[in-house]
Amino acid sequence: MLKAGIVGLPNVGKSTLFNALTRSRKAEAANYPFCTIDPNVGVVTVPDDRLYVLQKIAKTQVVIPAAIEFVDIAGLVAGASKGEGLGNQFLANIREVDAIVQVVRCFEDPDVVHTMGGVDPVRDIEVITTELVLADLESVTKRMEKTQKKAKSGDKEAIVEMALLERLSPHLNEGKTANVLPGATEDDTAMMKLFQLLTAKPVLFACNVAESDLATAEENPFVQKVAEYVRTHHDAAYVPISAKIEAELIELPADEAKAFLKDLGVDDSGVSALIRASYALLGLQTYFTAGEKEVRAWTIKKGWKAPQAAGVIHTDFEKGFIKAEVVSYEDLSRLGGTAAAREAGKYRLEGKDYVFQDGDVALFRFNN
Repeated sequence: MLKAGIVGLPNVGKSTLFNALTRSRKAEAANYPFCTIDPNVGVVTVPDDRLYVLQKIAKTQVVIPAAIEFVDIAGLVAGASKGEGLGNQFLANIREVDAIVQVVRCFEDPDVVHTMGGVDPVRDIEVITTELVLADLESVTKRMEKTQKKAKSGDKEAIVEMALLERLSPHLNEGKTANVLPGATEDDTAMMKLFQLLTAKPVLFACNVAESDLATAEENPFVQKVAEYVRTHHDAAYVPISAKIEAELIELPADEAKAFLKDLGVDDSGVSALIRASYALLGLQTYFTAGEKEVRAWTIKKGWKAPQAAGVIHTDFEKGFIKAEVVSYEDLSRLGGTAAAREAGKYRLEGKDYVFQDGDVALFRFNN
């Protein structure tokens, strides 16, 4: 299962958000730095209303949603790349995740101490980015020293690797992240993963706003600054969220939680939006199986072909793949049932080269 790591400076609402995401109290939320020392891990289900439409069509009681892992990582401080605070541990924990959700504080509250003296989300992003870039620069420099000898001896792989490292080094030196390296190809991106570069990981920014600002978060000047900054410097998305509200919602039954959000002027939990955005950030999408036994969401990487998609159910499905019987969720839900979809010619047989689409509903044929 792929993991998204929640990072941020101390006291930005990281652990409160993790608790809300995982509907748990795994992370001790406290008004002082480093209250999260060991990374907390929570498996989080991905909200998807399509499951419940399919449940009615399939007439089943069992619904199994997709899931991803979130890791709550200790708060970072300036100097982490040199081991300040819990720096070394922080960086090691980030290396273990597949994507980064950076929580930035976009609210004023005199009762919650900001370790840098005042609220400035862009500065906070730059502090964390700088530490990650410095750590990557150190990694690149060390790798260049090792690779140089091989490249000089004519090793073809080393020559390719050295060319990328020589582009990365000045780029990182300018304080820029690896994931916005100009002209980076798919091969370059794959190689940067092998280098375990922290700034090569996809990133999403969670703007933690005050309860009173949730309904009008886009008008919050702090959120506007984050939006502009991450668009121009990180080519990244952002999601406004109120960790405080989300923590309160944990305590409420579903119907009361919905009414509470409505009173605040919002339709959906910010956590739902953040989970869905994190799922997409990890390059994931969902296909479904639907029958009397269960309706289930299966997680696959974007671009996977039919045999790979079948393999997440069981390796035998991939090995013995013959065909996939596929209908899109849109067609199945619009027509209201399997029989109607078949009559309308919306079911189709797909072979090994078919690239699965988000929302496909599938039945696999395979050899035992």
